[in-house]
Amino acid sequence: MEWEVVIGLEVHVQLNTATKIFCGCSTTFGAEPNTQTCPVCLAMPGALPVLNAAAVNKAIALGLALGSEINRRSIFARKNYFYPDLPKGYQISQYELPVVGAGHLDIVLPDGTEKRIGVTRAHLEEDAGKSLHESFDSQSGIDLNRAGTPLLEIVSEPDMRSATEAVAYLKKLHALVRYLDISDGNMQEGSFRCDANISLRRPGHPYGTRAEIKNLNSFRFLEKSILFEISRQKDILENGGQIIQETRLFDSVRSETRSMRSKEEANDYRYFPDPDLLPLVLEQSRIEAVQAQLPELPDAKKNRFMEQYGLPAYDAGVLTSGRPLAEYYETVAEGMDSKLAANWIMGELLGALNRTGLEVENCPVPAMQMRLLLSRIEDQTISGKIAKEIFEALFLESGEVDAIIEARGLRQITDTGAIVSLIEEIVSRHPQQVADYRSGKEKLFGFFVGQVMKESQGKASPDQVNSLLKQKLQGE
Repeated sequence: MEWEVVIGLEVHVQLNTATKIFCGCSTTFGAEPNTQTCPVCLAMPGALPVLNAAAVNKAIALGLALGSEINRRSIFARKNYFYPDLPKGYQISQYELPVVGAGHLDIVLPDGTEKRIGVTRAHLEEDAGKSLHESFDSQSGIDLNRAGTPLLEIVSEPDMRSATEAVAYLKKLHALVRYLDISDGNMQEGSFRCDANISLRRPGHPYGTRAEIKNLNSFRFLEKSILFEISRQKDILENGGQIIQETRLFDSVRSETRSMRSKEEANDYRYFPDPDLLPLVLEQSRIEAVQAQLPELPDAKKNRFMEQYGLPAYDAGVLTSGRPLAEYYETVAEGMDSKLAANWIMGELLGALNRTGLEVENCPVPAMQMRLLLSRIEDQTISGKIAKEIFEALFLESGEVDAIIEARGLRQITDTGAIVSLIEEIVSRHPQQVADYRSGKEKLFGFFVGQVMKESQGKASPDQVNSLLKQKLQGE
């Protein structure tokens, strides 16, 4: 029998509040170590936590977007364990009663099939500090700026059966938190990271013993760590061994996981309600207020793009994969050929952004200039080929479409007489090819089109060239 892979993800999302979850310290990334701390996040005696209302609202927003139950009453607990970068010696988290209960997230796989992944819960907690090793010889430094940053931990059901499904789920969740503007989702800075729980079992059998891969901060690392772990566990099981429940780290240099420590169970953490924090009680009016502020969500936007712009599901999915990209497209597509706009954004624009490592928000070609460029194709001022040259100039040098057209003399030749003259000249140069074409070698038509376009330096209207050339070669 084949092995069935069972995967569940625990995703940690840093909420983009201005201050920490239980104190007024800044959450700005990149400050000098230990400059954004206070008696509360340093766990000084007598310092008491006060819950950040904005963090609660962001948790509610995610719960509503996932179709989750919003628990009207939730409590904070102390999760006791030792880390050098956790000053209190415990983490304030939620355990038995989280703010967000069961929900789901629907994903689309590369073959177009859809699958629903269950979400067990999402709970609020505080982040730990950060241990620094790189700048010290045989020592570690501790930066507590991150200690107390609000986290929302989103725990999935073990519903994923492959690395592909896990990556699709994580990408969809990443897009969602950015749509909701509850996190910047910056994976390099640790704002969005996950732990993957992976096990194997025979189909229909109980779940196997799982290993947890900690702190994965890229989609590629998630995929590679899962594939390695599947292979590792399969080899152990098929050689008569047993999987040890443990926490492992992914070594991105060697593309392998390695053991970190034995996996703790819930009772190892000795959870108990935090006596310094009252239960969180939510009024229905507060939930409704958050609901009223929700933006159009990715699935709804995708469906609207398909209906409003007549786009196929794939195009609509790509264009709504991020809120800034969707907004860029809508600006470009207004009053335009929507498919032409989609093709250019998915092709030229995203290609250029990928090559340069830029995000849409930092795109050097404003949406209005892209729209003007496409309008010049539509009104036949320029050809599609010339438009690509102009786009490259816009991307690399900025400027304006019409100014580039005039400065470089790129305006398309649409004068029928001028094009006919070019065609006659080309035909007179190639009598043998003309004879071959008229004897049935129709593929030579492309040769003549290429010669005319070359002679005109790409400026002749392709539609007119095709029409007039066909008339000439057919002897009309």
